[in-house]
Amino acid sequence: MISKLTIDKIMEATDIVEVVGEFVQLKKRGANYVGLSPFANERTPSFTVSPAKGIFKDFSSGKGGSAVTFLMELEKFTYPEALKWLAKKYGIEIEETEENREDKEAENRRESLMIVTGYAAKFFQESLWDTEEGKNIGLSYFKERGFSNDIIKKFELGYSPDQWEAFSSAAEKAGYQPEFMLESGLSVKRENGTLYDRYRGRVMFPIHSFTGRVIAFGGRTLKSDKNVPKYVNSPESEIYHKSNVLYGLFFAKKAIRDFDNCYLVEGYADVLSVFQAGIENVVASSGTSLTVEQIRLIGRLTKNITILYDGDAAGIKASLRGLDLILEEGLNVKVVSFPDGHDPDSYVRQVGSTAFKQHIEQNRQDFILYKTNILLKDAGTDPIRRAEVIREVVESIAKIPDSIKASVFIRECSHQMQIEERVLLTELNKMRLNKSKKKGEQPEPSNFFPEQPPEDLFADNPAPANNISKALYKEREVVRVLLLYGNRMIDWDGIANTYIGPFMIAEMSDVTFEEPVCKQFVDIYREQVENGVLPEDQFFIHHEDKQIVDLAVDLLSTKYALSENWYDMHHILVSDEQQNMRGTVLGAIFHLKMQKVGKMLEELRKELQETTVPEDQEILMTRYMHLKKVEKHISDYLGSVIIK
Repeated sequence: MISKLTIDKIMEATDIVEVVGEFVQLKKRGANYVGLSPFANERTPSFTVSPAKGIFKDFSSGKGGSAVTFLMELEKFTYPEALKWLAKKYGIEIEETEENREDKEAENRRESLMIVTGYAAKFFQESLWDTEEGKNIGLSYFKERGFSNDIIKKFELGYSPDQWEAFSSAAEKAGYQPEFMLESGLSVKRENGTLYDRYRGRVMFPIHSFTGRVIAFGGRTLKSDKNVPKYVNSPESEIYHKSNVLYGLFFAKKAIRDFDNCYLVEGYADVLSVFQAGIENVVASSGTSLTVEQIRLIGRLTKNITILYDGDAAGIKASLRGLDLILEEGLNVKVVSFPDGHDPDSYVRQVGSTAFKQHIEQNRQDFILYKTNILLKDAGTDPIRRAEVIREVVESIAKIPDSIKASVFIRECSHQMQIEERVLLTELNKMRLNKSKKKGEQPEPSNFFPEQPPEDLFADNPAPANNISKALYKEREVVRVLLLYGNRMIDWDGIANTYIGPFMIAEMSDVTFEEPVCKQFVDIYREQVENGVLPEDQFFIHHEDKQIVDLAVDLLSTKYALSENWYDMHHILVSDEQQNMRGTVLGAIFHLKMQKVGKMLEELRKELQETTVPEDQEILMTRYMHLKKVEKHISDYLGSVIIK
């Protein structure tokens, strides 16, 4: 087990903005940071990070918590895995018991697969650098391709010996279970049950997860036999889903954020050559068609993608159809093509780094205009084919969610295709109408891309969701006040020298909470107070119970932050609940009590209607009148406290 002292060191060292910033492009807004949700598909940022509170909140998916929670939600880490990742990032040593050493098989299946692929990566690297076969065949191939030692080592390239059981035999001797070697695709089972190597005689390209662990491989043959497939890739597994992975992203993510742009190429060698040329913000879809999941992965880091095409005309036309997905996700797309017969790998090796960078800068075009130009050249003067080109281009523009950007492209394409802008707009509206009808939405032909109505920017806390009753909302308001202000001293007339938290707990001794998680929170808070501890928000943010963590994060998070310049610019003073702490605290308590009394009165009214025995009616009426007096007393008290 990881000791509490070590966990405390990790928590103290962790900067949540720094951690989340490795996965999401964040921008400062007031005291907080905002970005696009990594858990949901959205175009308007609703993901908020509060460095002061050490929490994140995603208003799209409802997820929230600490840096540890973020890693567990996004990367599907276990709690210990998330702590280890943070410890490694901040250089904190973790002492583990013998039973938990990483060289032994992990308890869960996912970690077991990770350990096997990690071992395989190391095996292939040692084979490349430390064996005669590896140096003569594998290393020689990489050198011929122009890859430096630094690049080979950085990307952990390797070589699988040209023997039937070199890896499988070594892995079994090292204690790795055959079932994980088979599931990860490293080994294949014969009919007699023995294992042999899938990648024998191939140079190896490890595929890393977003956090840098090896999860799969691509193996390239060096033989000229046409019956042997050029590339063999890992099969889908619990840790590897190719539609969710981009080759090189782990190494490129910092540069992508820094340059606010991602270069997209096709293969492993393209990534290595372009990276070596000094363009480190480069990734590959590994020979597969670009998927929505991969686009959203890039979208976490930047809204700008530059496609580096090879010079094959047929390949370019085929790729054009798939790139509309990028536009649909709201990203900006530019395209760079290379002379016929060249891909990024071969071109950079021919002209060198400087000329390669110059070519990119001088030949970068917006995707829509590039597509228009390519298709018009192909159509020539044929009017039928030109009409088809117009429709295809407008279809691409119709996928752009930003109406201003769409209108700019309509104008540019109108000039390029020598056709009236009005005609293109009419076609665009027609496509939007058809799309709306197919989705069963109410069409709005006068507006290309209608935006959602603005939300209340002044709401200090989001309105309660539809599934949360007013009663439960009042319970949550009490919990919110405890979280935010429980450790503050009271200095009111008639009440002093006590803390808000214990005062509220004492005042609510006669209140029964209906929502289980609120009741659990108050019980935990009461227990801590009785033990002489005044729990702060971090105690609940890092609590072992996920429901408590979720409640704390929900109540501590606000979707909007008021600008510091609001009063200076608009001379509008917005009230602050901290200016009247007495009203805030007592208001939360007595609004909840008022609701509870109201519920009791409603129940008594029903009983009075159903009871026919005079004695019972009298008892119920006495109780009813008493509660009405209590209700009036609370109402009068609230009026004097809140307004004061």
